[in-house]
Amino acid sequence: MSSSVLIRLVIIVISINILLTNAEKRCDLFQGRWVLSGGGGSDYSSCPFIQKEFNCINNGRSDHLYLKYSWQPHSCNLSRFDGVELLRKYKGKSIMFVGDSLSRNQWLSLICMLYTAVPETKYTATTSADLSTFTFTEFGVKVMLDHSVYLVDVVREAKGRILKLDSIQGGKRWLGMDMLIFNTWHWWNRRGPTQPWDYIEVGGELYKDMDRVVAFEKALNTWANWVDTNIDPTITKVFFQGISPSHYNGSAWNEPGAKSCVGQKEPVVGSTYPGGLPAALTVLKKVLTSKIKKVRVELLDVTNLSLLRKDGHPSIYGLGAMDCSHWCLPGVPDTWNLILYNLIIL
Repeated sequence: MSSSVLIRLVIIVISINILLTNAEKRCDLFQGRWVLSGGGGSDYSSCPFIQKEFNCINNGRSDHLYLKYSWQPHSCNLSRFDGVELLRKYKGKSIMFVGDSLSRNQWLSLICMLYTAVPETKYTATTSADLSTFTFTEFGVKVMLDHSVYLVDVVREAKGRILKLDSIQGGKRWLGMDMLIFNTWHWWNRRGPTQPWDYIEVGGELYKDMDRVVAFEKALNTWANWVDTNIDPTITKVFFQGISPSHYNGSAWNEPGAKSCVGQKEPVVGSTYPGGLPAALTVLKKVLTSKIKKVRVELLDVTNLSLLRKDGHPSIYGLGAMDCSHWCLPGVPDTWNLILYNLIIL
């Protein structure tokens, strides 16, 4: 082979690699739009494990258009969810969601998506304190939920209930998992009777209160250090669920007459949410990129695609109170899990 031909071949190979690399960069699963596809997401409305507050159809929601939208990334296509493939890949392994009720939303969604794929399979379901475990016994796959709304500890002491921004004793339950999906934010702005702490402790000092975004960042820094110190990246995949948004103000989606998500039947058109992204997401991205050095934590960046789904909440079809924070099941969390599936399988 002449040197000129060899040089041309090298140039072609380099060019192909550059094109492939650029294509991968363009293929962002989290940037896209919702399309009315007819089929929509998973169909597991008869799944027996949906909690009442998320089971919008059983609670009387008669408009089902919200189930017929599929997420379409701009530059690529999502592969269909294959529950059997996921169960086989994680045979004998444990998947744990750690966080608040939005983690419960996603946990239940994944359980129902998997159960629908193998409806005759044997399973066990147990709950002990804050830990819930659903085991697909034939595969030895555990799908778990650790209810930890702040990730850092809340401890009852003589002075009262202390939110300890420097402490993660609860992290002992997270050790040894094959996949961890973390989440927190929903509870950080709780005040009054629903606030589950009396004081904040950081750096050995007690505070009656502080800026909640600042407190959130301090807690995330503690969590990031815990991950770097305790997680073996050769064993455990780590994800962080992005900030799941609420829809209580129609002005944010250019419908100022809407005081909540009630009656919303369609997503926001397009790819950009008029009200912009929440400040908590900026803080989260900052921590993930600057504070974690040894472990790869992949952001399951569901914020923007969920912001567009003002129609996906229980609204009056939850437990009676207006709910524009959680999501109907089946519904939007199925897309979170579909993207998670694409990230871990493909």
